[in-house]
Formats: sequence, C-alpha cells, structure tokens
Amino acid sequence: MTSRIPFALFVLAPMLICSHVHATAQDSSQTSEVVRKVVTRVTPQYPSLARSMNLRGTVKMLVLVEPNGSPKTIQVRGGNPVLVQAAEKALHEWKWEPATHATSEAIDLRFDPR
Repeated sequence: MTSRIPFALFVLAPMLICSHVHATAQDSSQTSEVVRKVVTRVTPQYPSLARSMNLRGTVKMLVLVEPNGSPKTIQVRGGNPVLVQAAEKALHEWKWEPATHATSEAIDLRFDPR
C-alpha cells in the first residue's frame, strides 16, 4: 500500500494544482499577454494517455516569435508533463503576424477530456 501513495501523489498532484482551471472544450488557447495577433492556430491533439487518465489542465509556455511570425523557441513554464509534448508540437505550427522585431508571447493551452 505504501508504494501506491507516491504513485497516487504523482498522478493527483498536477490535477489538484490545475483543478481551479475550468474549461468546457477539449482545449482552448489564449494568450495572456497579447503582443502580436495569431494568424494560424493549431489545436493540440489530446494525448491518449491523458484521456485514459481523465487528465485535464493548462500548459503555460513562453514563445519567442521571430519577426516573420514563426516560433523560434518555446519555454514551458508549467503544466502536466503528459500534456506538455502535445502542446509544444501544436505550438510549433502556429504563425503570428509579421513584425519588425522578435517578441515574447505568453501562451496558455487548456486541456479537458470532455
């Protein structure tokens, strides 16, 4: 029984941390700091492991966007590791409007199995 406690904490802790997030769709994306308009937004694929665990939560990332509008680097700021890979993969496909210089964009992607 004692070996189940760490596993339960590993699984439940991220869910408890993100439990205050309410989302009605599988995922929705929004920028917390709007600096540049998103031209192409790709919805992340909900991971099958996360679906089987009924896992939900938000992945927070900071994206360095090049002047041409494509993401240069993605820095994960928080979120369940099971959801992070799907969020990063989708974010690599996003495009922002062109600008004269690179900008940093704060992105929150919410996942909900419903």
